[in-house]
Amino acid sequence: MSEGARLHKALADLGLGSRREIEGWIEAGRVTVNGRPAVLGQRVARGDRIVVDGRPVRLPEAQPAAIRVIVYNKPEGEICSRRDPEGRPTVFAALPRLRDGRWIIVGRLDLNTTGLLLATDSGELANRLMHPGSSIEREYLVRVLGEVDPALLARLRAGVLLDDGMAAFDDIRELEGEGSNRWFTVVLREGRNREVRRLWESQGCKVSRLKRVRFGTVALGPRDRRGTCRELDEAEVRALCASVGLIPPARASAVERPGARRREAGSAARRPGAPRARRGPPGTYSSAGDDAAAPRGPSPGAAPGRGARAGEQGATAGRDRRGQGGAVTGGVSGRDAADRPVRRNADGSPANRAARRHDERAATPGPARRKEEPAAAKRPPRRR
Repeated sequence: MSEGARLHKALADLGLGSRREIEGWIEAGRVTVNGRPAVLGQRVARGDRIVVDGRPVRLPEAQPAAIRVIVYNKPEGEICSRRDPEGRPTVFAALPRLRDGRWIIVGRLDLNTTGLLLATDSGELANRLMHPGSSIEREYLVRVLGEVDPALLARLRAGVLLDDGMAAFDDIRELEGEGSNRWFTVVLREGRNREVRRLWESQGCKVSRLKRVRFGTVALGPRDRRGTCRELDEAEVRALCASVGLIPPARASAVERPGARRREAGSAARRPGAPRARRGPPGTYSSAGDDAAAPRGPSPGAAPGRGARAGEQGATAGRDRRGQGGAVTGGVSGRDAADRPVRRNADGSPANRAARRHDERAATPGPARRKEEPAAAKRPPRRR
């Protein structure tokens, strides 16, 4: 927002309401600036204290926020007002919550009309999209009950006088179908109240179904199911802003956003192909940045922990396997003796459990081996 912006424009840019609506707030005395009632046309800067209905309003920082636009596929039976005395559901209940500001509906739809509905947090964009001078195309899918002939369609293209002035369709295309209900796509460049229905009703036809399928550069897609919403990406927002001559603010870079460095650091650790630290038992160390071929062992100066005790206990887990093949050395196999050493004190007494078990096995006589008898010599076959 530039310095010295008009008050109603600054509040509309924050998404608090339309410019015309905020002008009514100012006239009603609901807005104050620096403790004094605001006046129409007043300019404000970032240091001014603005209060609306007793709530302070903070103007944006030097870096303007990116414009957000939501596409909502409105179902039948929802209204486009924030509150309804009759308690009917509103479209705002389906929109995501905003931390600052609020959503502004662009081009409202009546209760029985379905289809594409735009919502934005930018008052400037909403004002330009809805301004009659922008001439934004609005495309509708309509089902008509009644007799429709070429002369009737020509009148709707040429223009019909309604209660609030002349109105006409910019384009009418008939779709395939038979019977009394016929489908058409129509295009308008203005958004007067119930204009599509009133144009058909002026020719004696009744609209039984009405759905908006496109608003400017934004159209409903096959994935936009009824009652769901999606947010436009940066390219779609730029195209929509360009259609009304608005240059959207650039999105903040990843480094400028709060917490971006912490998120990037965390994502770098999880990036595919990055070396991952190997976890070992307590008392060991390993680092992905060190030499991968370096053996993992106890850290220097570390006390024997769970990993060391596990190694000592494993030395006693094996059983004497005499008679099962392989060399036997002192009751412990050669592999066990090499991997699980026996420790003794200076006086020769066992210093660990492996040494005690070794002594016990050495003192206990093993089962006597049965001498293998030499194989009997085979007799030569008899000659017949």
